[in-house]
Amino acid sequence: MAQRLLCESERSPADAACGTCEACRLFASGNHPDIRHVIPEADAESDGAEAGEGDKKKASSQILISQIRGLEDLVYIGGHRSSRRVIVIEPAEAMNLAAENSLLKMLEEPPAGVCFILVSDRWRKLLPTIRSRCRTIALGRPDAEQAKQWLVAQGASKALPLLSLTGGTPIRALEEFERGRMTAFDDVTSSLLDARADFLGLAARWEGLVKKDGGLRMEELVATIQKCLFDLASFKLSGRLRFLVGREAQATAIAKAADAEAMIGYYQELMRVRALANHPLNPRLFLDDIAARYLRAVAPAAR
Repeated sequence: MAQRLLCESERSPADAACGTCEACRLFASGNHPDIRHVIPEADAESDGAEAGEGDKKKASSQILISQIRGLEDLVYIGGHRSSRRVIVIEPAEAMNLAAENSLLKMLEEPPAGVCFILVSDRWRKLLPTIRSRCRTIALGRPDAEQAKQWLVAQGASKALPLLSLTGGTPIRALEEFERGRMTAFDDVTSSLLDARADFLGLAARWEGLVKKDGGLRMEELVATIQKCLFDLASFKLSGRLRFLVGREAQATAIAKAADAEAMIGYYQELMRVRALANHPLNPRLFLDDIAARYLRAVAPAAR
C-alpha cells in the first residue's frame, strides 16, 4: 500500500505499484526519502539496529512521543520527490498515550499529500479519537494451505511448526523463525504440556527463556501461556485445537484433568497481568506466581 502511494508511474488507482519506476526502486532498497516506518525501539534492536555506546537505557517496547514528534519535518516541511508522503506506524497500539496525543494533532489537520498507515491487530486499544479519523481496512488470514505454500515458497519450510502457534499467520511465523525464536516458543508450549511439572520448575524454565538471547519478552511469554490456556479450554469443551495443533496427545492428557471454568478464569486474570508483564517489581516472583496459578487451573485437584 505504501509503495503504491509513492509509485510515480501512470497507473489506475486499482493497480499495484509498477516496481520499475525510480520511486519503486528506491522503496525496494529502503532509501525512499518520503516514507517513514515507525516501530518500537525494542523491535528495531531485534532487527539488528544497535544502540549507541553512550545509550545504556533499555530499549522501549512502546512507540514514544519523541518518535512521533520526529515525523514533523516530513509532515509539515514537505516531500523530496513529490507532495506525497507516507508514514507507517506498526504496531499502532504500541504508542503510549503521549505519542497517541501527539499523532492526533497531526491527524486533526493533516497537510495535503500526507498518508498515515496505522497497522494494528489490537485496534480497540487505540484512542477513539484516532480511530474516528481513520478509514478501517480489515485484513483476514490466509487459509492453512495458502499459508503453508507461502512459507515453502520463501524457503522457510522449517518455520511450518510456528504456523499454529502464531494463529495461522505465515508472515509472523517467518519473522519469528528468522529471529531465531522457534526454540523458545517450542520450549514454552512443551513446559505447559508437561504433566509432571511443578511451579518452581516451570518458573525456572521460563526465567531462562526470558533472559537468554533469542528468548521471549515477559509479555510474549504471558501471551503464549494465554494461547495455550485458550486452546486447552477449547479442547476440553469442543475437542478442537488452534494453537497446539500436532500436540493432541499431550493436550488430551492435560485437558482430561483440567477444569474448563478454572482455565477460562485464569485466562481472564492473565489479561490483567499481561499489561504489567514487562515491568514486574520482582521478575522471578512474578514467574513463580503465574506458574503456580497455571498449575492450579489445569490440575486443581492435584495441586
